[in-house]
Formats: sequence, C-alpha cells, structure tokens
Amino acid sequence: MRRLVAVSGAACLAVGLGVVGTTVGTAGAAPSADDRSPVAIANQYIDDHRGVIKGSGADDYRAVGTIAGADGTKHIRYERTYHGLPVLGGDFIVHQASGEVDGVSVAQSRSIDLSTTPDFARSEVRAVARDAFDGKDISRVSKPKLVVDARYGAPQLAWTSVVKGFASDGQTPSLVTVLVDAKNGDLLDSEESVTTWAPLDLDSQGSTAGDETQAADVGTGQSIYLGQVNIDTTPGGAGFDMIDPVRGNGTTCDMNNGQFSCTTFTDADNAWGDGTQADRASAGVDAHYGAALTYDYFTNQHGWNGVFGDGTGVPSRVHYGQAYVNAFWDGSQMTYGDGEGNARPLVSLDVAGHEMAHGVTEHTAGLEYSGDAGGLNEATSDIFGSMVEFYANNAADPGDYDIGEKIDIFGTGEPLRYMYQPSLDGISYDCWDPSVPGSDPHYSSGVGNHFFFLLAEGSGDTPYGTSPTCDGSTVTGIGRDKAAQIWFTALSQYMTSTETYSEARAHTVQAATDLYGAGSPEVQAVEAAWTAVSVS
Repeated sequence: MRRLVAVSGAACLAVGLGVVGTTVGTAGAAPSADDRSPVAIANQYIDDHRGVIKGSGADDYRAVGTIAGADGTKHIRYERTYHGLPVLGGDFIVHQASGEVDGVSVAQSRSIDLSTTPDFARSEVRAVARDAFDGKDISRVSKPKLVVDARYGAPQLAWTSVVKGFASDGQTPSLVTVLVDAKNGDLLDSEESVTTWAPLDLDSQGSTAGDETQAADVGTGQSIYLGQVNIDTTPGGAGFDMIDPVRGNGTTCDMNNGQFSCTTFTDADNAWGDGTQADRASAGVDAHYGAALTYDYFTNQHGWNGVFGDGTGVPSRVHYGQAYVNAFWDGSQMTYGDGEGNARPLVSLDVAGHEMAHGVTEHTAGLEYSGDAGGLNEATSDIFGSMVEFYANNAADPGDYDIGEKIDIFGTGEPLRYMYQPSLDGISYDCWDPSVPGSDPHYSSGVGNHFFFLLAEGSGDTPYGTSPTCDGSTVTGIGRDKAAQIWFTALSQYMTSTETYSEARAHTVQAATDLYGAGSPEVQAVEAAWTAVSVS
C-alpha cells in the first residue's frame, strides 16, 4: 500500500493534466458496475472516505487532471469548494495502483465548518488590496470574491482581489493576489504570480565567484548564444513567420523595447539573424529555439505534452523594455529583456528552460511562491533549465549546473547561481535551516538545487564543480537523467502547492520507490542527498 501523505497546502493550480471537469457532489452518484475509469474509482473512494480528505457536508470536489505514472499508477488531482466558494488549500491527490486506491495526498489539515457570510464589506476590500501592493502604476484592482483559506490551520473566510500594475522597478509586470480576512479586514496574505528569472533587487546580491504535428518549414538561424541552429517556421505573407507549427504554433515576437505591443518576426528567405544584437531577429532565434527545446525536453523525456501539458505552444517576446535586466513568466508567455544597456539579451537556453519550467510547475503541483514551496518552485526551474541545456547538447553552450553563465549578468563572467555550491553567489543557501522559508525563493532554492546536484553528480570533485555536503558525508550520484525523472515524478504526482522541504524529501523518496523499487540504490541516494543538505 502506498503511504497516505498528509500535507498542508494551498489551492491546487493544476489544469490541463488530462481528464478535467468531473465533479463529485456531497452525495455523488456511484459509478456503474462497469465504470472502472480512474476518475470514477477516485470519485467513489471520495464518497466513501470523506474523513480521509478532511471533507465536510458542504464540500464539492472537481477532478482537474490525471497523471499516469511510469509504473502504471494513476494520480488524480482534485480541487475543492465549500458552499460553492473556492477553497485555498483544499487540493488533494488520489493515488491508484492496479485499479484500486492505495493512498491520498491531502493539502488540507482539517475539515471546514464556518459561516460564509462576511462581516467586512466587499466595498472596503479594494482599498486594503491597494495598500498591500508594493509596486507602482496600478492599472486594475479586480472585483473582490469570497474564498475559504484553508492553507494554514483553521479555515477562515476571506476576500480575494488581484492587483495589476508594475513591480518596484517600473518594468516588470505585477499581478498580486491579495487575501483579506472577511471578518475584520486584516491583510492575510499577498502573492505575486509573475515569476522572474532573477530577483528584482539583483544589485544586492554579492557574487564571490499544438496537439497535431503539422508540416513546417525549417529555417536557419544565427543565434546570439548558440551559433547556427535550425528553427521551425510557418510560410506567411512576407515569406516566413517565426511561428512553430510543430509545437503548438508557438510564436516569437519583437517588443521593440516597449512594454505592450509585440510584432511577430518575419523574414523573406527563412534565414534569421546574424548572431549579434544589431540584428533584432538574432535574439528571436535564441528564444524560438529555446522554446522548442524546452517543449521537446518535457515531451520526450517526461511524457509531458509541451509546457502547459496540452500541446499548446509558448509565445516568446524579446527586446522587452529599456535596459531590462531580467526575464519573466506571467502564466501564459515568456518575456526577455535586453540586459544592461540593451546589449546582452537574457535569451540563453537555461534562462528559457528555467522560465518555462515555471509553467510546468503551475500545471502540476502548483507550488506557491513563498515559504519552502517558493524555494522548491525556483529550484524546479533551475533544475529543468539545466536539464534543457544538457538535452540540447549544443557545443556552443554545453550542459552544466551554472545558471545564466552565458548572459554575464554581472559583467564579470560569473553566473547568477551555482547548483553545486549555491552559497558561492554570496546569498543562497547550501543547507536547510529555519530561516530558509522566509527567504526570497531565488535564494531558498539553493537547498533544492544542492540536493539535485548531489543526487545527480555526487559530492566532492566533479566535472561541474566541487560540491560539499552540510554534514561532511559522501554522496554518490545516480546520474542526471534518473535524478530528473525522480524530481518530475514527485512534482507531477505527489507534491502539493505549499510543499515543504521535508515533504519534498518524502515525495522524492516515494517517486524513486515507484520508479526503481523500495530500498533501491536510487532510493538510498535520494535519502543520502537530502540528509547531506540538512533536510530530514
């Protein structure tokens, strides 16, 4: 029997996983005798075991996706409502093996029993949300909606509103979801949904060291960082458009150093760029190629259909803003700045893989961007950004565990982060300690990055850097492909939205057990690598 896993978490953000739209009511109808579909089996289990999922008589549940494990298991993710209100932290996963339920991962720690009548007026919520926004140029505050916040301890009624504007740098778009106590108007939480590749206060960092495959025209691109590469394009009125029909019609466009409009790249002869920033299409080649390689990596290595899980292509926008030294994922598209002095576009392959991996995370575990979950979110992107780089096998940018080494963001030739010893950047964590959950996710990610490196390559001297351990132990790596399979399996099948590092240990052990067997060398290596970064 798979171990029942109880974790505290937030609302499941997983969508596009496969089977969607199935709702289990408070008295859901039993499946017919011949209905043995995974969702029908899970629905029946939920009806029979409300206590296991911390259910109440006013709950409804909706299956938002099914993941099939390599071992034949099925994992059905659910979201929850209470008296029709969305429940933050109400997500859970029903695990099945051989057509029978053998475990449940539940994000909620207790059942809900509360009034859904607010004491704090809706009309007052927008003012609280505006005050909670620490960016600038607010353009919209959404109509407040009632939710149940069951993420941490006792569930409570809350108002939620989304504030749209720009971050403190004036260029990074900002979408902040604000939670307000519906009893007294106190601010409960605020969370940014636009994820950036580098922290906005980068100067403070002290570095010390489509469903169907269609015919496509293959163009030749001269990229800035990868030399000459082939890219898939589409015939258009001006010759060819930088639209990839092989991978869900992902487009690449030029922001012309603005912040709002974007023009799809076109070319008369399907030969793009000259390898320098002087030709605006050169950065487009890197971004278009990076989107294709990321799509192919998740599809071919993990059976995940592109980035969103449904075969849809990713829009990529280059030349964003003025001297914008960052790149970001906003939930639907990639955006790249041109770097300091508009001279060094942030379109390297590991940056592309990193940012689009945020999309994969959103559509699987839905990891929050705070606490340990925030660090795990960023670590997931660093891990898969590096894995995309290895997958590309491009001689101009060989695979490594340095993050952002090609774009030279500091002007010193140093990368932004080092997975083999994260503290080399002067601020990231090598080992878990109680201060990790309160840190910027870009720095708390160091614990997950260090774990992954040790699992993949081992401790001590390696071809990619010397990796110490926090307890002086020696860890023998199992290879990056196995390590990545374990991480993706845990992410897609077991992790929930407010995952802690301790829970990630348990879930990666479970994933390694599923893939390689109980007590296998791979399982032992997972345990040893987590212990080596002080996660128990």
